[in-house]
Amino acid sequence: MADSSKKDDELSGSEQPFSQHLVELRDRMVKAAIAIVVVAVALALFPGPGALYDMLAAPLVAHLPAGSTLIATSVISPFMVPLKVLMMTAFLIALPVVLYQIWAFVAPGLYANEKKLVMPLVVSSTMLFFVGVAFCYFFVFGRVFAFIQSFAPKSITASPDIEAYLSFVLSMFLAFGLAFEVPVVVVVLARMGIFSIEKLKEFRGYFVVLAFIIAAIVTPPDVVSQLALAIPMVALYEVGIIAAQLFIKHTKAPDDETPPSSSS
Repeated sequence: MADSSKKDDELSGSEQPFSQHLVELRDRMVKAAIAIVVVAVALALFPGPGALYDMLAAPLVAHLPAGSTLIATSVISPFMVPLKVLMMTAFLIALPVVLYQIWAFVAPGLYANEKKLVMPLVVSSTMLFFVGVAFCYFFVFGRVFAFIQSFAPKSITASPDIEAYLSFVLSMFLAFGLAFEVPVVVVVLARMGIFSIEKLKEFRGYFVVLAFIIAAIVTPPDVVSQLALAIPMVALYEVGIIAAQLFIKHTKAPDDETPPSSSS
């Protein structure tokens, strides 16, 4: 009886007309959009779209031959490309607000044990994505560009296109950001009972091969970037196994626990 009343309390107020849910969803989306626009305006004032692109291009420019710069092969590229960088940066900075609005929309319909499951996953996945992007920018780019320039013939002058560079950077950010989500994927698979901890441990050897295959597909055809992606994925897989054991222990629902045996 106590359990049923507890579940009723957790869901109290969640039964709303569909139109009211749509209104709330619209309000949440508006608040998220306002946060992105406010950050974008602030970044447009300082440091500005051009300066943001210069920071993004710094790892490549540092390894170009003396006097070389990036070029724009399209008439509107000098305007559109920095604007894209501005909006991308604004979205990333405002991402915590966006995720909070999504969480505030779905949280009233979740049980207490489901909230304990979802919220840590949302926070950890966001943090790991940022860590992956930062790792790519501060560690991988410098070594990849130095490696690539070491193979460039002396008879050519490297002048990459700014739009092609942005496309390359975004694909690399996405690859490393998603690769750093490995612990979250492992935790979800274990928590949902799709794979047991023992099965995940047995899959270690296969995952090492899988990590290098993924790295070979999503990164440029150079050894540096492939190793820089595959090795962290393997290490994060081990972190995921440890995290899954702790996560399952602390997010177990009351129904999942073995009831005490009753004496007759």
